[in-house]
Amino acid sequence: LIATGSEAHIALEAYERLKTENIKARVVNMASWELFEEQSEEYKNKVLPRDIKARVSVEAGSTHGWHKYIGLDGIAIGIDHFGASAPGEILLEKF
Repeated sequence: LIATGSEAHIALEAYERLKTENIKARVVNMASWELFEEQSEEYKNKVLPRDIKARVSVEAGSTHGWHKYIGLDGIAIGIDHFGASAPGEILLEKF
């Protein structure tokens, strides 16, 4: 599970649910794509091992750009359309 900023707590909640079902997972809080890209290949592979293909990104906004980190087999959760306006909690429930 890869998330950034305010969505990190959502990824942590998902992790806890998966753990109760004996599903192995981990959470990566990717605060900045730019800072991540500045790191060594060794570091990046330690954080996002190449052999782990089951990846999910959690983003309150657009999923654009996440496929670089989740790969072709990954799932990007986010909002890819516009027009909804409401308090954040309501939007999270709806979408």
